[in-house]
Amino acid sequence: MEADFKGRARLRNEAGTVRTMVSMYCGEIHRSKELCNECQELTNYAMERLDKCPFGEGKTVCSLCEVHCHKPEMRRKIRDAMRYAGPRMISRHPLLAINHLIHKRRKKPVPQS
Repeated sequence: MEADFKGRARLRNEAGTVRTMVSMYCGEIHRSKELCNECQELTNYAMERLDKCPFGEGKTVCSLCEVHCHKPEMRRKIRDAMRYAGPRMISRHPLLAINHLIHKRRKKPVPQS
């Protein structure tokens, strides 16, 4: 099931960044042209968690959030993908990288009203 971020631009942007980073990680670490099953499962899981984020449009980046909604194993996997892809984002996807850095400045999530 694909998450529907219609009308939620912040979450849609974050979803695109996550998809891009997992795709970069899978392509270079797993040497896969398409997402492997493990990375597809990780992407689906991340989209589901993002869709259910209690902070919605007021969220910060997940790494700075006090509420860890990912299971520990999936959190480790997404962190591995982010650590690999993050430094490479500025040269390959500069707009996504800059957008992510802007949102990272928000230290605490803003609760939904």
